[in-house]
Amino acid sequence: MTDPDALRAITLDLDDTLWPVGPTLVAAEGVLSEWLRTHAPRTAAATTPQTRATIRQALVAERPERAHDMSFLRREGLRRAMLAAGDDPALAEPAFQVFLDARQRVVPFDDVVPVLSRWARRFRLVAVTNGNADVGRTGLGAFFVGAVSAHELGCAKPDRRMFHAACRVAGVEAAQALHVGDDPHLDVLGARDAGLHAAWLRRPALAHRHPADACGDRAPAPFEDLHALDAALSRPLGATR
Repeated sequence: MTDPDALRAITLDLDDTLWPVGPTLVAAEGVLSEWLRTHAPRTAAATTPQTRATIRQALVAERPERAHDMSFLRREGLRRAMLAAGDDPALAEPAFQVFLDARQRVVPFDDVVPVLSRWARRFRLVAVTNGNADVGRTGLGAFFVGAVSAHELGCAKPDRRMFHAACRVAGVEAAQALHVGDDPHLDVLGARDAGLHAAWLRRPALAHRHPADACGDRAPAPFEDLHALDAALSRPLGATR
């Protein structure tokens, strides 16, 4: 990219880019477990987050065409756990909604609100996620013109259809969009292969998940926070920082 002023849109990953997903999921699992103890006690006694994860892994092996759909895997996993434990499997839907509601209670990184508030005045922002976070329910929705999710589109990053759909939502060509995400394969290389510009956000607390050489010489130098990326948008992204 030679002219940052040519950018018209920024697409953003959500989990571990705008907030740490680990604590969010742990808290949501706790809310779900409490609900199950009241409404599906046999399931609560027979399953843990770890056993539910095992069920989801089996589902992925059985239904690989739905591997991108976190909501399906969570809902169907609950239904199977309830069947196995002897609870009413119809409770899977309300149980899933309890989890999903709690899953939206995120705590953004400190840089998110100030930077997004600036970007929203300059760019069209679109959320792009493989998970089931709903940016409109997280308190950050006002910054975004729309969102693209894997379970709705039927594919997941790094599939280029995810990025092209985000560009359609933003009303821009791929070359006019910058994608920002924490995963060098799913976000950076995926976006580049789809014709977008890409920035790798590698937060220090999560850096161990993605080594700096994860993509060899195809990965750009990472940014440690959104403030650094925001500053870089005043000059060519390939320039020395």
